[in-house]
Amino acid sequence: MGWAAVTVAMLAATPVFLTRGDVTPEAELRAEAESTWKALEARYVAEAGGTPGRAPMNISLRRGEGMLPSRNGQGRPGVVELRQGTPGVLDERLRVALRHELAHQLLWWACPASAEDRLFHEAFALAVSGELAEWRESPYQSLASASAELARNPDVDTPRARRALARVLNEDPGFPKALTRRLRQCQDEARWAVPLSVDELAGVAVQAAAPATVVLSRHSGEVLFSEGDIRTAMPFGSTLKPFVVAGSAAAPPMLTPRAEVPEWVCGERLPGKVDAKTALVRSCNGYFLDWEGQGSAPRAFGPWGAVLTAVGLSGEPLDMADAIGLRSTLRLSPWGLAQAYRLLAEARPDLMEVLAGSAARGTLSELPASKAYAGVAAKTGTVRDAESRPRLGWIVAVDEDLVAVVARPGKMPRAFADEVPEVLAKVREKRSGLEAARVQVLGLVRPEVIEARCQGAGFSLEQGTPRAIPEGFTKLEPFVEKGVAVCLGSPWRVRFPDAPAGRDYAGIFTGSPPPPYKPPAGVPISPNALQARRGSDFLFRTTRLQYTAGVVAAEDASLKGEARVALARVVAHNERHAQSRHPGRPVCDTTHCQTFLGTVRVQPEEERALAAPPLRWREWLPFSQGGQAPWSETRPRGQVESLLGQGVTGVRFADGRVHYLRTKREGGAVFDVAESQPCELLRSALKLPACPRTAHFGDREVSFEGRGQGHGEGLDVEAAKASGLEAERILERAYAR
Repeated sequence: MGWAAVTVAMLAATPVFLTRGDVTPEAELRAEAESTWKALEARYVAEAGGTPGRAPMNISLRRGEGMLPSRNGQGRPGVVELRQGTPGVLDERLRVALRHELAHQLLWWACPASAEDRLFHEAFALAVSGELAEWRESPYQSLASASAELARNPDVDTPRARRALARVLNEDPGFPKALTRRLRQCQDEARWAVPLSVDELAGVAVQAAAPATVVLSRHSGEVLFSEGDIRTAMPFGSTLKPFVVAGSAAAPPMLTPRAEVPEWVCGERLPGKVDAKTALVRSCNGYFLDWEGQGSAPRAFGPWGAVLTAVGLSGEPLDMADAIGLRSTLRLSPWGLAQAYRLLAEARPDLMEVLAGSAARGTLSELPASKAYAGVAAKTGTVRDAESRPRLGWIVAVDEDLVAVVARPGKMPRAFADEVPEVLAKVREKRSGLEAARVQVLGLVRPEVIEARCQGAGFSLEQGTPRAIPEGFTKLEPFVEKGVAVCLGSPWRVRFPDAPAGRDYAGIFTGSPPPPYKPPAGVPISPNALQARRGSDFLFRTTRLQYTAGVVAAEDASLKGEARVALARVVAHNERHAQSRHPGRPVCDTTHCQTFLGTVRVQPEEERALAAPPLRWREWLPFSQGGQAPWSETRPRGQVESLLGQGVTGVRFADGRVHYLRTKREGGAVFDVAESQPCELLRSALKLPACPRTAHFGDREVSFEGRGQGHGEGLDVEAAKASGLEAERILERAYAR
């Protein structure tokens, strides 16, 4: 008969707990034992996937005689021996001892095949008794030293051995998966051929890890490259140490290394005093543990804890060992880690500068690939098993445009350091225009009516400190008054009264009021044009590729082929030559510069345009819709005269200007004066499709006629469509000079 059949045949219900007066209060003790047994049975069912069968008939609860001073309790099947400190008091220590010993009783009856596996028995008892939290308060112990201690004491019958076992169990954030597998082995009547090992108990957490790579744009936040399961949460090693430093309200201390402590082994020739910069690039665990010991270290990453939680950190670290990955109790996905570093790079460029030294004098130094990390901030992390073998290696790399996270199972970071520069180069080779583009946005909209929503995790940054932005639409202005607003994992959705459905903006907002604008004396200008020339209170940063695609879509979404490539090259060129439009400021998003209504899906033509060499011209290149479609418009005569002057006559249009005669009176004399101004000023103020060809003045109205759309200078988009020429030839014809 199998073990499971034997068990089912023997059990009836919750056992009867017997006392004999030497452990008191008896009734309360028996009630505690009954509730504990039911809780243990429930745990067994949850983990083993089946009932443990019938319980023993009786279990005797008695005072232990001649008990080992190192043990909370000891016994044999059917007998639990306990030490009671104060007669008549059922204190927490006695409750813990009771839970521990009843766990053994449950296993003896439900899983007799494991009776000789002392490590399994003790691990299960520790896991269900509530003792782990108490052991966790002990000084930090490495997984390797805990493994060595258990190897020296396989019976786990000393406080040091039980502390070591608790350290191993604390490696798993929930109920240890190795114990779950073994309990299912009990339920399946499998032979207990191999006892539980420390490596099995501790190594399960990362055995399922697979290679993963993700690369984000620092500017737009889009995922530019991914490989493997980038959303699977895994132990993160030392990769979150920079967030500990960033989360400190006070300057991190200078600490003296302790040569006798293994956690202080972090490279040769460690200085006599170690600061946070050195601790980061060398990944000195001892520094962070001693910082916590001083009592000044931030708890749970300080304000950065909310950021890490928002991008998927599996829980709050209880201590520094959790936070810096010395225990694998917490998890974070490669995607989440990349998102967090994107925000950290925005908030703390000083920390990125520190991490840029990792390849020169830190964990990635003196490697063939070290020189390839020039200009790259890097942080490594390693997750080890009980034998100190690498289970999972991490490298996070941040340069001026990209964030890359590379995770490799079974490898130290130094073993795959060459892969990171290669993947960064691969992303840039595949897609051009990943550098930053800046644009003044929403300048024609009153700032107080602009609302934004982040469907991912929105944060504002003020002096390097992140603050969560509420979910749903909220006013944008307050979040950029003293810093920037970043949406992790999603574009911003921005709306205002004239665009109630909203627009997507994949990038970063900053508050930046423009300087006062004074229009040229004597030049007529409409209120809208005045606002456009002033600029905007909001700056937006995205990639040049995203910006270019957004402008092309706003100017002519139907444009295809070579004409679209030509226009995209002009748009990208102008983003770098905004000086003539807004001296000292980025390009604006209105027709005064080039229209930008948010980010859109990038088309192949924009990718081709950004991959092409820069245009040879060094100034702003005008373009317009152009074409030859006739149009006619009328405007009130008073409006026209407010721009050109009273009594204007002889109006004609040539060479991009409007020429006219204006009557003047001086000293009783009346005479006509010839004047002219750029036609674009008139066209823009009157909102005409293009610079007119003719103007007919009536008593109350002026009739304008013309062809095409736009100011008529530079690239004629409609003509480009009809030309059938390649982009390069279109541009030469438009700007040959």
